[in-house]
This record gives sequence, structure tokens and C-alpha cells, in this order.
Amino acid sequence: MKNLLTAQPRTRRAARMDRMATGALYGLGALVLLLVFWLLAAILSKGLPGLRLSFLLGQPEEIDPGGGIGPVLFNSFYILLLSLLISVPIGVGAGIYMAEYAPDNKLTAFLRMCVESLASVPSIVFGMLGLAIFAEYFGIGLTILGAGVSLAMLNLPMLTRVTEEAMRAVPDELREAGHALGMTKFYIIRRILLPVAMPAVVTGICLVAGRAFGESAVIILTAGLSTSGEMWDFNLFSPGETLAVHLWYVQSEAIVEDARQIADKSAAVLVLFVLLINLAFRLPMWRAKRRHGG
Repeated sequence: MKNLLTAQPRTRRAARMDRMATGALYGLGALVLLLVFWLLAAILSKGLPGLRLSFLLGQPEEIDPGGGIGPVLFNSFYILLLSLLISVPIGVGAGIYMAEYAPDNKLTAFLRMCVESLASVPSIVFGMLGLAIFAEYFGIGLTILGAGVSLAMLNLPMLTRVTEEAMRAVPDELREAGHALGMTKFYIIRRILLPVAMPAVVTGICLVAGRAFGESAVIILTAGLSTSGEMWDFNLFSPGETLAVHLWYVQSEAIVEDARQIADKSAAVLVLFVLLINLAFRLPMWRAKRRHGG
């Protein structure tokens, strides 16, 4: 009886602490959301009202006011597409290998540590590596090709690690059930494990795509601060200034009268397209999940 009486205050105290901790976590979450929405509102409210189609498709101006962002916006998507075409197959494949095929030994642990270390390396290091490989070793200069490959190298470690963790998070019961039915290992991965892990893999692709679209240090060192002057230039060996680099240049070194307005509109376009890229990757997953649930 005495133990029961002493346990009741402890239970009430634990419940009170639980409510306080839950309230504190909800408050911190709400604070983070408010900060994110405030930043988005501050950026978009300055740039969106002044956006026109002529600005999105126009040529940048060095001296005269009223320049656009057409070529640099095209280069942003072009370099992003090149980097994803290289990094997604290699990164996802490497992650699947590390999770499902690689033996659990010291070499695998060392490779995993290297991947984790590369994922935290500053982007300017990959920019210098791309500069040394493409501009100095191969002698092709500052090009769209060099920027795309350098961005792929920047995104590979993160995409590999995310894919590996997503595959490891799939319950072992699904693997055992597939083997019990006589399925091959590759068939189990392709038809069972990968579809289950796909939401996490898509999240990783969204992260690397947003990072690549807004990257500036790598682009400056591998693609340069200029464009070919053409709106739709698919030449891989042309210079490839992107929207993020153009935003930095306009804000820091441009001499045009409306540099601040161009910077505000460019920042709004950059944030808006990053949001649209994430939506474009996630929308098919949401539809598939809803259709499956229905």
C-alpha cells in the first residue's frame, strides 16, 4: 500500500513532465515553421510582384537597365538535368549495392566512412576539383559539361548514403518472404524493396536537386560568369552561368541601375523553382500512395 501511494506522485510528475516536453517540442516546431514561412514571404513578396515574362525570357544586361534572366535560367535547368542524369543512376545503384550486396567487413566500413565524409565536404572543394580536371587537365575551359559533372560528384555521396539508409530501413520480413517464394535477389530488390524505399529515395533526390539548382561556388569555378548569349544553347562546351551565380553577380558586382530589383526578382524565381522542383518529384509519389490507399 505504501509503495502504491509513493508511486502515484511519481506517475503524476512523469505525466506533467511529458506534457511539458510535448508542449515545448510543439512550440519549437511551430517556431521553425514560422521562420520558414517568414523567409519565404520576405523573399517572394519582394520579387514576385515585379515578375514579367519578358524578365524570364530576356537577355541579361551589363549596363542598361531592364535586363532579364532567360539564358541563365535555361542553364540552371540544363546543368541540373545533366547532374541528375549522372548522379541518380550511380548514386542509387551504389546505395543499393552498399545495403544489399556489399559484405559486412572493414573495407565496406571504410568505404561507408569515406562516403559520409564526402557528403560533408564544402561545395567549393568539388568546384576546385572540377576546375582542375576540366579546365586544366583536359583544357576545355569553363563549360556546362564541367559544371554538370562537378555537381554530380557533389551530389553522389549524399544520394548514395540516403539510398543505403532507405534500403536498410525496409523490414527484413519482406526479404525473407521473397526468398521463401523462390524469388531471386535482384527481383526482390526491384519489385519489393525499392518500391517500399522509394519515398525516402525520392526525398534524397529532391535534396540533391534543390542543392544543385541553387549551387553557386561549383558553377563559378567550372562554368564561369557568362553565357553564350543564346537563349537555348545546348552546346555542352559553352559557358554556363546559372541563376544562382547571376544573383550573386548582380547583388555584388553589377553596375546597372536596377541591380537591386533584378536581384530581388532573381531570388524569388530561384526560391519558386526550387519549390516547384520538389513538388514535381513528390507529386507522383503522393498520387501513387493515394491510389494505393484507395
